[in-house]
Amino acid sequence: MDLDSRVREVVAWAWERSPAFRRRMEEAGIAPAQIWGIQDLARIPLLKKGELAALQAQDPPFGGLLAVDMGELARIFVSPGPIFDPQGAGKDYWRRAQALEAAGFGPGDLVVNTFSYHLTPAGFMYDAGLRALGAVVVPTGVGNRELQVEVITRLGVTGFVGTPSFLGALLEVAREKGFDPEGFPVERALVSAEPLPPSLRTMFQEEWGIDTYQCYGTADVGTIGFECSRKDGLHLARDVVVQICDPATGEPLSPGEVGEVVVTLLNEVYPLIRFGTGDLSKLLEEPCPCGRWTSPRLAGFMGRVGDAVKVRGLFIHGHQVKALAGEFPWVKKLQVVVDREGVRDSLTLLVETEGASPGELETLKRRASELFRLKVDAIDTLAPGELEGAKPLEDRRRWD
Repeated sequence: MDLDSRVREVVAWAWERSPAFRRRMEEAGIAPAQIWGIQDLARIPLLKKGELAALQAQDPPFGGLLAVDMGELARIFVSPGPIFDPQGAGKDYWRRAQALEAAGFGPGDLVVNTFSYHLTPAGFMYDAGLRALGAVVVPTGVGNRELQVEVITRLGVTGFVGTPSFLGALLEVAREKGFDPEGFPVERALVSAEPLPPSLRTMFQEEWGIDTYQCYGTADVGTIGFECSRKDGLHLARDVVVQICDPATGEPLSPGEVGEVVVTLLNEVYPLIRFGTGDLSKLLEEPCPCGRWTSPRLAGFMGRVGDAVKVRGLFIHGHQVKALAGEFPWVKKLQVVVDREGVRDSLTLLVETEGASPGELETLKRRASELFRLKVDAIDTLAPGELEGAKPLEDRRRWD
C-alpha cells in the first residue's frame, strides 16, 4: 500500500466531509493540495485526545469529526470522558485480526474474550478480529473470576484476550482451586489496555506455558501496534501512520527519541488526522529480525502526556476528579490514588473534609465508582490543607 497516496486521499476526504478537520486546516492556513504525503502531515496542528470530550460537547455527538452519515455506522460506544467512539461497518473494522494472527490465533482456537462488551469498544474489537480469523469466542467480559476459570477448564479454552492483570488474577484463582499449570488448557494470550511487566510475562510463559503477546491501540483509533514472535517492539498496524512528536510543538522527532505517539488514521469513517494519543514511546530504527512483519516498530509504552491515567483498561481524567469534588460541597479537595496490589489495580479516594459523615463518604465512594466505571476500593479522610499542591490523580504503580 502506498501510504503517501492514502494520506492524500484521506486528507482530501476529511476536508470535504469533516467540518472540524476543515476548520483546523483553515485556521492553520493549509489546504489539502499542500499535503502530498506523510512528510507533509507535520504541517497540520495536533488534535489532542484530551480535547475530544470538549469538542464533542460543543458539537455533538462527534465534534464535527465524523465523515459519513450516522446511519452508516454499526455501533456507537461511550468511553470515559465521556467520549463517543463511532464504529463503521465491516468485518474487522478495528483491524485487530492482524495482531491476533501475529500472536498465533486462528481457526480451531477457542478464546475467552475478557474485555467489556458494555459501552466501551474493546470487547467488540477483539470479538470481530477473532471471528475474522475463524476462532470461536466465549464472550465472558470482565469479573466472575471463579466462573471464568470453570469455563476455561471445562471447555478446554486455548486462548485468552484481556488485560495482563486480569489474566494474572484468573491464574491466581486457578492455583487456589488446585489446577496444575501443566494441565491448564490456555496456550496463548494477547493482552492490552495496560503495560505488561516483564515479571508477569515470565510468570505466564514459564510457569503456566501461556505464550503471551501485547497489542497497543485506543478506543478512538483501534489497533496501532502489536508484537510478533520476537516480542521486541510493536509493529505498526495497517491503515495508520504513526509519528513520534514533541508533545508541546507537535514537531516529529527522530527515531530513538521519546515523544508523544501521534496517529493519522487512514479511515474514511472517522479520519482522525494527527491525533495525539497522550502516550509516550519511541520508534526503533533497526528492522525486526522476524522478517515477516516489515513495518516500523514502537518501543512500547513509556509513560503519559498530561493527567489522564489508565486503570483496568479505562481512563480516569483529572477533570473528572475535579468535577466529582464539585458535586459535594463538603469536599475541600479530592485526590484519586492508583496503586497495585499483586496483579490488581486499586483505587483510593483521599478527601480533605471537616466532619463528613460515614453516609456522605459512602455516597462519594459510590458516585466515584459510577463516574469512573471502576470499583473504588477505599476512601480516606484528611484534614484541610493536607492535599495542598497535590495533583488530582496520583499513579503509584510500578511496571517492573
